[in-house]
Formats: sequence, structure tokens, C-alpha cells
Amino acid sequence: MSDVSAPFLPRSRVAAVQAAPVFLDTARTVDKACALIAEAADNGAELVAFPEVFVSAYPYWNWLMTPIEGAEWHERLYRASMSLDGPEVAALCEAARAHGCTVVIGINERDPVSVGTLYNTNLIIGADGALLGRHRKLVPTWAERLTWAGGDGSSIRVYDTPVGPLGTLACGENTNTLARFALLSQGELVHVANYIALPVAPASYNMAEAIRIRATAHSFEGKVFTIVACSAVSPEIIDAMSADRPQNRDLLSRPNSAFSGVIDPHGNPVGEALIDEEGIVYADIDLGECIRPKLMHDIVGGYNRFDIFNLTVDRTPRASALFVDEAQPVDPDEEAP
Repeated sequence: MSDVSAPFLPRSRVAAVQAAPVFLDTARTVDKACALIAEAADNGAELVAFPEVFVSAYPYWNWLMTPIEGAEWHERLYRASMSLDGPEVAALCEAARAHGCTVVIGINERDPVSVGTLYNTNLIIGADGALLGRHRKLVPTWAERLTWAGGDGSSIRVYDTPVGPLGTLACGENTNTLARFALLSQGELVHVANYIALPVAPASYNMAEAIRIRATAHSFEGKVFTIVACSAVSPEIIDAMSADRPQNRDLLSRPNSAFSGVIDPHGNPVGEALIDEEGIVYADIDLGECIRPKLMHDIVGGYNRFDIFNLTVDRTPRASALFVDEAQPVDPDEEAP
């Protein structure tokens, strides 16, 4: 049988980080991220995926206290947030370059204009250290809307990386069928889905299982590899959120709140997943394995009816105002006599 490998269908080792940030300490969390990039690269990883808003906190207070009580925490989060042109992003880009890894990492991004406005943002960093793009979470989930503004369609993009065509969505966005389809329709073969541990979910909600189901659905429907990176809840976070509310301690310690792992194009796990505990999941993936499953269901190709269905994605960047500063030419025919 002939070799069907091709340059655009590479084999690579990927890493999914399950870890907690140094709570609300951006500098130390960036140092931790750079150390984890180095560790993953030393173990052969060419892609390192980090959790949602890993730098440097998830707003658990939104679920545990009133908006008035949470306002002080929001200010602390804002002061610990990042700008794309800041030294923290530069440090992450340098770590990716130094270790030759593509990196996807979640941050709290500060709006460049509006003081107090934050975005839940995934950075996509190339193996050469270039910032390839950012994806702002389109719709913050439930209580998260007290913290983050929504992104726009400009970041619904797939990036050309050494591990293959890569797209990313944050947490609950991975239930958004149209957002996922928009990425698949651009040729996505490697999907990074990053999450936070959510022990504060309703009692009937198994967060780890919900994450696994979503990752399995995307991989099986799209015939792609999904790399899932989820945060962990550290004792530091539990202590901070329970200092004057001891009832929160048991809630934040609830098990089965985090899942990290890799899912193949058939919807099967590649290796062992991590549940709750900090660590790194490694998997060897071969994008050639995406070919045969698409013979059965290629929903962005032969297994669709584009004469019936049509998806339009508006990728126009949104701004709070449009300013027109350039003087407009006067038509001489319209001048008064």
C-alpha cells in the first residue's frame, strides 16, 4: 500500500495542561505557564493547551456572592488582567518560541479603551513566538456575564500551525453548534477546547462528564482531534472564596469538576484523561486518521446539503463608535453659485 501521508496531515505530540493559576497573581501565573511549556516541550509536545482564563483567575465569586459583594473581586481581577501589547503576553510568546511549541492559553484581557471591561480570551501563539490571533468568548455563560463582555465574529478563525489547522473555543462555546461548524468549515482538524473546573454548578450537573461529552461530540461530528485543557481548583482558591463564607469550602471541593484529555476523530479518548488533579496529558495524534471517518460523515463536505442549508458568519470587528476624521471632497457640481 502506498504512503498516504502528506505535509498538511502531520503527526505530532500534543499536551493538555490541567492546572490552577496562582490566584490573581499574573506575574507568577505567567511564570508557571512558561515552566509548564518547558516541561511539555521536554516531553516532546509540539502543541501545549492551557485552561480557560488560566492567567490568572476565574470569577468564582459570581456564583458565590451578590454582584455588590463581588465588585471588589472584579476590581482585583481587572487589575490583574492583561493587554495584548503587555510584557506578560511577550513572555508567553518568548516561551513558545524558545521551546518551538504552538500554545493556546486563556487569559483575562483588558479592553484597550473601556476601564473595567474584560474579555475571556484565548491566545493562539505560534511555534515561532508570533501571536497568531486571539479569540474572545462570544457569550459568557450564565453568571460569567457579570465579569466579561462578549466577543465578536472576527476571531472565528482557523490557524495554520505545524500540528495542523487549529481552532479554539472556550468552555460553554463548545455547545454552540454554529460556532463549531464555522471552524470546521474552515478546515479545522485540531480543536482546542479549554474549560474551568466548575464545582459550583448545580448539584445534578457532572462537570467532568459534561466536558467529555462536548469534546466527544465535536470530534465525532467533525472528524477532528479535540484537545481539552481544564483548570483545577487549588486550596488557595478555596481559601480565598471561603474566608468569611465557610459554607463555600465544601461546594468548591466537589469532585468530578474538571476533565482534561484528547479525543480522536472517532470520538474515542487517546490515552488516559485527568480528573480534578493537576498534571499534563500527552497524546500522539496523526491527522491522517481524519480521512477515513470523513468517508462516512463529512458534514462540511459530501455529507451535507448546501443547496438547502447556508451559514453566514459576520467577522466584522465590533467597536463602540465609528469616527470619520478625513475631510470629504466637495463635488464642484454641487457647489452654490
